[in-house]
Amino acid sequence: MGRYKGSFLGLAWSLFNPILMLTVYTFVFSVIFKSRWGSSPDAGHADFAIILFTGLIIFNLFAECINRSTSLITSNVNFVKKVVFPIEILPIVNLLAALFHASISLIVLFIAILVFKHQLHFTVLLLPVITIPLMLSILGLSWILASLGVFVRDMPQTISIIVTILMFLSPVFYPLSALPVVFQKIVMLNPLAFMIEEARKVVYWGNEPNWTMLAINMLIGLVIFAAGFLFFQKTKKGFADVI
Repeated sequence: MGRYKGSFLGLAWSLFNPILMLTVYTFVFSVIFKSRWGSSPDAGHADFAIILFTGLIIFNLFAECINRSTSLITSNVNFVKKVVFPIEILPIVNLLAALFHASISLIVLFIAILVFKHQLHFTVLLLPVITIPLMLSILGLSWILASLGVFVRDMPQTISIIVTILMFLSPVFYPLSALPVVFQKIVMLNPLAFMIEEARKVVYWGNEPNWTMLAINMLIGLVIFAAGFLFFQKTKKGFADVI
């Protein structure tokens, strides 16, 4: 939580940010654009902002970890050179910090759902299960990017651009059903798209996830996790020589 060090409000920013974001989204999409999510007759204007915010929480969890992972080693040089420290836990700490922010955002989201929908579906309890493949993938990618960030100093800028592009290639700001069928299949090749859609399904629509696809994504997440850890362990021996 070092990012809040020295700030007047400190950790309170973790609460104010999602409240401000949801307020802005609700105003813009409910009052100005009067948008509806897809063709569902049950989705009103305020629902658009809440459904969008659900997807944004999932994407921000991914984006925060991935964007920060490229400089995890280079910004903690002392842990590499002077201290006997298991530097492989840095991506884990990074993920835990992002999960803290996501949890605050989820609390704000749940309150908003109770205000506008007057109920929370029991399927919301399945959200942690859905995010397990995402967290495994995040850790695997973070180990890879943290290592590459030591040897390729342009990685932070490159990854930042890629993450921004990925945001628009994921169904964050639009329903998947709004795309032509051909593009829907292409977008669903993006693992983030599945996570975002399933999160909305259990949190907002009250439906169970696609268990088959969830199992497949779990296996993919485990492969990325293992590959990332092995890559990091193999390359970390050269960190001290480069930094």
